Parts: sequence; structure tokens; C-alpha cells
Amino acid sequence: MQLYNKLSAKERAQLIEEAGEDRLTLSFYQYAQIGNPQLFRDYLFLHWHPLEVLGRIYVAKEGINAQLSVPARNFGLFKAEIDRVTFLENVRLNIAIEQDNKSFLKLTIKVRDKIVADGLEDSSFDVTQKGKHVNALEFNTLLEDENTICVDMRNHYESEIGHFQNAVTPDVDTFRESLPIIEQNLSTHKEDKNLLMYCTGGIRCEKASAYFKHKGFQNVFQLEGGIIEYARQVKTLGIENKFIGKNFVFDERRGERISDEIIAQCHQCGAACDTHVNCINEACHLLFIQCESCQEKMNHCCSDPCKEIIAMPLDKQRELRKGVHNSNKIFKKGRSEVLKFKH
Repeated sequence: MQLYNKLSAKERAQLIEEAGEDRLTLSFYQYAQIGNPQLFRDYLFLHWHPLEVLGRIYVAKEGINAQLSVPARNFGLFKAEIDRVTFLENVRLNIAIEQDNKSFLKLTIKVRDKIVADGLEDSSFDVTQKGKHVNALEFNTLLEDENTICVDMRNHYESEIGHFQNAVTPDVDTFRESLPIIEQNLSTHKEDKNLLMYCTGGIRCEKASAYFKHKGFQNVFQLEGGIIEYARQVKTLGIENKFIGKNFVFDERRGERISDEIIAQCHQCGAACDTHVNCINEACHLLFIQCESCQEKMNHCCSDPCKEIIAMPLDKQRELRKGVHNSNKIFKKGRSEVLKFKH
């Protein structure tokens, strides 16, 4: 009985290419009370693996957060499997605006303490007392209201490449950092202003809206389905688009273009650019913005030291990586001191 992925990303990419079939990239989340997350995790793997589902899924006692891709021919079967789970029946599926057959290359389902790392003690407030959901048209109307403060609930590297017009974009590395900062900065407007929030797909706002209502904010609103659903409604309903730039996504695409504006800059030379890449040096893997010119000049690296390392024989590179953990560097993202233009 297979309960874990057995193919490497390279092997899976080759299989996808050989199959020549279209895949759908999508995401969904649902807060629910899950008594045995490990059992539920194994259930999902057993039912999704035969359907060739690939993606990154987190399961916790508080619910599920899923970002995945599935062959288009299997979408109906996948939807049927989702609907068999009582608390997931008819859950909103956010279909990606821009599709890429290689958006995910493994099926990874992990049990976590939280489906989003928020640093909150949930027992101190009722997570079901959330803010009011608004659609794209309602969001635009609120955004134009002078009594509205619109807050981006994402991290700095996400809002750097795209955000809503006039939105407050907290300069934070993580979601958990943003909550106390927003509360402190907006503390004098708990009663006289609309607090309008948005994120990628809605999951962060779902928890944050309940948190801010608990903290005394009277008029709390959240964009239902996040930027992904907003972009879909703008396209299908002909609504004015008030999002500028790209929407950062957590898969191999790293971004979906929502408007033509490029509001970010290459972290190495300052040229207009909003393309996130990972440093090709496996011992670094830093996420940053790099233009095509710098990619060629730097050989897809973030710095000269990394450029020197990848020029070494592979066995020497592996030797240098032994015992080295690079996660902290990866999540410095655009703040790393090695990025010349940023510093």
C-alpha cells in the first residue's frame, strides 16, 4: 500500500512531458474539526494518488490547505472524491488563471499543527466569527470608499510584485508577524473604518478576520477566494481590475499575471522585472527577483560565491553541502545581503 511519493521531481516531469496531457492547477482550503489528521492524510493519499494528483497539501486538526494539479481528464473523478468528504462537499475550488502542466511535480501531504502558521492561540477567540465575505464587485466598491483601509495579508515578497491599488502592504516575512503589526497600526480605527483584507486564495484572511473582530474591529471584510477568484471574476464578468502586477503563487510558476504593469525590480541590477527565481546553487536556493540579463550574467545564481560553487564538479558541490541547512537563507528571500541592488 503506497502512502508516499516514490518518484523524483525529474522523473515526474519526464512522465508529464511524455503523457502530453493538459493538467489543471487549483487550490482550496477548509477549516473543520479533524479528529485524526494522520488518518485523514493517509486517506487522501490513497484516493488521490491513483488519480495522478500532484501538489502540496497540509492537514491539521483545524482543517486542510491544498494546492495541487490534476490531469484534466481526471478532474471529474477528483471532484467526486472531494465531495465524498462531508466537510469538503461543494468546497470552492480556485482554478489557476495561468496553467502550467509542471506546476507541481510531487504529491506531498503533510500533517501540521496548523494549516497556516499564524502563531495564534485559537482557544482565545472563536474562529467561526469571521468577517463578511465580499465578491470582486463588492470589493471594488469598498476599495473606493474613503472610510476603507485595505490591507494585504501576504508577505513582503508577495506584495512586492503585485497588490491592489492603495493597499497597505506590511513589510513582513511571515503571516504571523503581520497580525500584531496591523492591529497596532490600525488601533485607532477599530470603529470608524472598514477593514478590508485580501490574500492569495482566502485562507489567511479567514483566520485573520476572526482575530481582528476578536480584537474589537467592528467592520471587517475579506475578499472571498482571494486574488485568484477576484481575477477570475474580473475576466468572466467584465469587472474593472484594481489589482496591479502579478499574483505570487506557491508552485513552480511562482506567479500569475493579473495586469500588464511591472511594479518590481530585479534584485541584482534594478531593471523592471517581476520574475521570481531560486538560486541554482542547491546549497543556497534563495528566492529572489532576477531579470533575463542577470540570469545570463550570473548563470542563474544570486551571488558570485554561488556562481563559483556551481562551476565546481558535482561531487565537490555535494561535499560542500554536507551538514549545511539552507532553509533560513531561502526564506530571507529579497532581503538577503548578497543581492546587490537591494542593498
